[in-house]
Amino acid sequence: MSKTASDRLQVAVVGVGRMGRHHARTYAKLQEADLVAVVDQNPDRAATIADEYGCKHYQDIEPMLADFPDLTAASIAVPTSRHKHSATPLLERGIACLVEKPLAPTVQEAHELAELARQRDVVLQVGHTERFNPAVRAVAAMKIPPRFIEVHRVSPMVFRALDVGVVMDLMIHDLDIVLMLANSSIERLDATGVAVLGQYEDIANARIEFTNGCVANITASRLAFDTYRRLRLFNETAYVSLDYQQRTGIIISKSANQEAFIKLREQLASGADLSNVDYSNLVNINKLMMDLPEGEHDDPLTAELASFLAAVRDRTPPAVDGQAGYAAVEAAERVVQEIRSHIWEGLGNARVW
Repeated sequence: MSKTASDRLQVAVVGVGRMGRHHARTYAKLQEADLVAVVDQNPDRAATIADEYGCKHYQDIEPMLADFPDLTAASIAVPTSRHKHSATPLLERGIACLVEKPLAPTVQEAHELAELARQRDVVLQVGHTERFNPAVRAVAAMKIPPRFIEVHRVSPMVFRALDVGVVMDLMIHDLDIVLMLANSSIERLDATGVAVLGQYEDIANARIEFTNGCVANITASRLAFDTYRRLRLFNETAYVSLDYQQRTGIIISKSANQEAFIKLREQLASGADLSNVDYSNLVNINKLMMDLPEGEHDDPLTAELASFLAAVRDRTPPAVDGQAGYAAVEAAERVVQEIRSHIWEGLGNARVW
């Protein structure tokens, strides 16, 4: 059943550049949303997007708020350095915000936004869209307590987002996911990285130890010759391999034949020759099932915005709240600090930065 205009939530998009235009397109097709305005400092860009989706356009937030006092929610897709500036007047008026990742360029600003949303009791969701990738959702639903997580996210240089390093640009996706899967606080973090084209790191690796014993190894690069995004995790009972990009994965788990494992361990302990044993007969190998519940969206951005609007409408906690966004920024900042303090012996103990 289609919804009337009065049933839909009035929404706006602040910043309609590379990501914001996708937010506008997605809101325009969601039945629960009424896209009423877009805001962008570039008047031609704002007018083009507004004409395409039949809404008003503005260069500043305040005139939009004056014209739409009943505005309910907004996406903030301006450069990260302006997230706080753009989201604050909306949150102060009780308007729910979905702020693109990362929540802010610094831990301090991320904390201030999360705290403002808490004080005003208004929904603040962070745009960690990878959380809504069907493959990631399938892994999260399995609730496997990981002992080890390994993530690789590499891509060619596209000469954008060069005002931040690869940690804030790419790795932060996986920091958010690893924090979610590990479900524990960080005990120790080591990292290294190098800047190749500019002043910020283009390649980085972080090794994180959590208080619950889980260990994660995360690599990000924006100087590769191809693109791949992969995650692997394991514990005592299962191994999961996931391809973010292809949205495919497998899970290898112990078979139900525990007697076979007990016998095998006894044979190993006795020194028996097991070279003829077929390991594949001892485990179950299955494709990762990614079937979504009826009515859920397959496209990650559509699923994310629908989830955001549902949290606003139903007054429920968002899928990725301000605290989760803050935690990802805090972890990213720690990675960057470790990279800057890393000493390379091959450079005569000189710091890279």
